[in-house]
Amino acid sequence: MEKKSTSLNKVFITQLVLFGLIITGLLPRETAILLAVGLIIYLATAKIEDATIFFVRSIPFFIAIPIMETYDNLNIWRILSIILFLKLAHITGLKYFLRIKEFSKESKLLAILFVFAVLSIIPAVDKGEAVKRIIYFVNLSLVGMVIYYLAEKSVEFKKRLIKNITIPVTIVVIVGFIQVASTYFTDIYQFMRIWGEGIQMRQFGVLWSEIAVRLGNTWFAYYGEQLSLRVFSLFPDSHSFPQFVLLGLPALFAVSILKLTSNPEKYNILKKFINTRVSMNVVWVPLALLITILSGTRGIWAASVGVIIIILGVIFWMHRTRVKSYYKNIFKYISLYMIAFFMLFAVAYPIFVSPQFLLSKGDWGLFGERIKSIIDFGETSNSQRIEIWKASLESIKERPLLGVGIGNFPMVLDQRIFLARAGSSAHNIYLHVASEMGILALVTVIWFLWLVFKKSYENFVSEKDPLLVSYFAATILFVPWVLIYSLTDVALFDERSFLLFITTLSLILAIKNPD
Repeated sequence: MEKKSTSLNKVFITQLVLFGLIITGLLPRETAILLAVGLIIYLATAKIEDATIFFVRSIPFFIAIPIMETYDNLNIWRILSIILFLKLAHITGLKYFLRIKEFSKESKLLAILFVFAVLSIIPAVDKGEAVKRIIYFVNLSLVGMVIYYLAEKSVEFKKRLIKNITIPVTIVVIVGFIQVASTYFTDIYQFMRIWGEGIQMRQFGVLWSEIAVRLGNTWFAYYGEQLSLRVFSLFPDSHSFPQFVLLGLPALFAVSILKLTSNPEKYNILKKFINTRVSMNVVWVPLALLITILSGTRGIWAASVGVIIIILGVIFWMHRTRVKSYYKNIFKYISLYMIAFFMLFAVAYPIFVSPQFLLSKGDWGLFGERIKSIIDFGETSNSQRIEIWKASLESIKERPLLGVGIGNFPMVLDQRIFLARAGSSAHNIYLHVASEMGILALVTVIWFLWLVFKKSYENFVSEKDPLLVSYFAATILFVPWVLIYSLTDVALFDERSFLLFITTLSLILAIKNPD
């Protein structure tokens, strides 16, 4: 095992170095082709557990392959996910995936959702785009199948994967703070050249770079001539980045408070939890929460209120069902970090109103205005969202059964299909699903997500392993946080945040609870 881990670490470090050299322009983009070949060879020859761990570690660092001038946005992960699936199929045989009667209820719902997606091709104006969108989601889901299988078979794999999730989360948080620091040394034009025409072009391809630079991005908060950075780190936007961080927080909690969860007899009251020094890894929790605030994504801020309601509901339910104090104390302890989240706005304030991009800011109420704008329905962004929601509801009313077709949402707004790549969406993941695939597809999605939430709770109150206990306790908070935020955006469909979302859900669903 040690030798395998050493090999994994060497390949991962090599990938990180090459990734850094490519996106900074120190190596030509064509180097990504050699990197892709190397990663394909590693995943094809490594043990499936190591290959899967490597894949999850690398989610934010997968890079587009410049195959040719007119096609330079094929991301490495799309090839590697197929290799992982083929390795699994080699182990299990293809019959394993056709045993529908043995599928869990959650798996059957996902199969039904796939059927709705395929049927939605019928009304789609652009059937090619619909097929490509289905392929995209199937490609993403292949990784989930592998993780589900391995996590179901081995507790040690689950624990190892959770520990490894902390690596990419920590790195993107660090890059986020470096990005903030860079705004004090560059003007807005230099920043756009570095990130839009440079780093992001080398990460995601020329097409995305053109969209981000020419058509629009979510990287800045504007108030007149004043602007502030909305941190996006190594992600294409400031919406998918905080979702990735939130989905990684359960892993950060799991490795940080292991001392508390490993001694249920010693730490049997909440006061002892609070007064005990835990691992220094816990410092990454407030840093992750702070960088989430600095993303400037108001929907993330607003969704935190929904998390508070969930916390109160879960605590009430635990008391009503007489759950052991050990589990109550762990959940309450993790929930207390929500107080830290709100307190960190005081830290974010001076950063947000500071003179970034070599521009002074005369209005120190900038940050407060952005917070207040959350409930200002007349604010431009909010009013546009409301209009889009109305159009989406009207479209659902007109096409309730199969929608306008998956990947064809721009038709709802009478836009060109191409604009789906530029962010044309319902700005609500649930309305988006219903608009594209119909009301029954939405019901299927909500039912599935409800079962996932229940499973998170059941895993938490029945689990005995201390690392898994804290991980599942945290998923009760942070997975719903992302799903509540999705009422105002569809950024969860970004490949990086969605891959970690699938990883998290696979870990949750792979646990077999005692009857």
